Amino acid sequence: MSESASRPATGARRPYLIVNPRSGGGKAGRFRIAERARAFGAQVFLIDPSLRQDLAAVARRAVDDGADLLGVAGGDGTQALVAAVAAESGLPFVVVPAGTRNHFAMDLGLNREDPSAALEALTDGVELRVDLGYAGDRAFVDNVSFGAYAALVQDPAYREDKIGTMVRILPEYLARHEGPELVVGAGLLTVDRPDAVLVSNNPYQVDDPAGLGRRAQLDSGLLGVLAARAETPAETAARLRGGQTHGLTRLATPDDVVIHADAPVVPVGLDGEAVTLPTPVRCRISPRTLRVWVPRHRPGAVPTGWRPPGWAVVRRAVSFVGRSHSSDGLMAVTPTDPNAAHRCQPVSAEGADARGTEDAAGRPCPKRDDRSRRAS
Repeated sequence: MSESASRPATGARRPYLIVNPRSGGGKAGRFRIAERARAFGAQVFLIDPSLRQDLAAVARRAVDDGADLLGVAGGDGTQALVAAVAAESGLPFVVVPAGTRNHFAMDLGLNREDPSAALEALTDGVELRVDLGYAGDRAFVDNVSFGAYAALVQDPAYREDKIGTMVRILPEYLARHEGPELVVGAGLLTVDRPDAVLVSNNPYQVDDPAGLGRRAQLDSGLLGVLAARAETPAETAARLRGGQTHGLTRLATPDDVVIHADAPVVPVGLDGEAVTLPTPVRCRISPRTLRVWVPRHRPGAVPTGWRPPGWAVVRRAVSFVGRSHSSDGLMAVTPTDPNAAHRCQPVSAEGADARGTEDAAGRPCPKRDDRSRRAS
């Protein structure tokens, strides 16, 4: 994310680092994370893989004992548990990318090849204020997924072959899917019976059809939502191979996103961890609530003002309120000046290179007679 939102991080006197020695196939041990953290003056808590431990409770005890910074060396699921405690305590948080994929670290610009480099934030760092997502009372730093996306996001092949992995997994899942029927509500938008839903902490880039590329921002105050529905597995595979996006609803919204189901509980993927949550599941975003310390010099830092191609369209379109049954276009509504009279502009499912009618300020909005239309 952009350096324009950063400020110098002042030194922590009592940093506390939770280390998962098994995460990422033992990265913490290979890179001597615990030893190096102690050299920086941190107290280290090593997770015992043989015990069931409440890491949020461990973090809260550390805060009660005087810790003035919390950190995690592990995967995104562990990061989220402790990040929630840091946010509620108002303490800075350090991310050491010792997990398998570490999407959160990637979007922070951290060095995932050498996770120990993240410890430099303790002595020469900057502070970023970033958003934190919640599904019910569970925090997430990346995303929460339902239905077929829960299987898709955990497949290791996705990173290298997005379309190929979608073509393989999504039709296969739909062919045997017997899970609860879902309904997604976000503001005025309703999506009935999607087969796959992904809600992300800030929207993913528009060039990723399944939402696991980079996020250009972590402080937009918006949830990203992807909902896919297919009539048959064969149609899904054909559309994906052909680059078509009919059946895919994409939106960015500051509103809560509520996942209803015809079951009292629903299986989800929460930052890659398999969990079960009671329904309905209310997802929300807590803007700029997490103080993340990162090294001043890191390989993936994004230059000030940089945005990926097409991001401006997604950034404008913070609330989709309808989808035409006769085209692949989505209708977007601007978050600013809600009383102004606007005209309608279709926005493509990718959110890029759309053309259509705009208001005088160049902002897209829905047709008035589309406001109650239900997406299917």
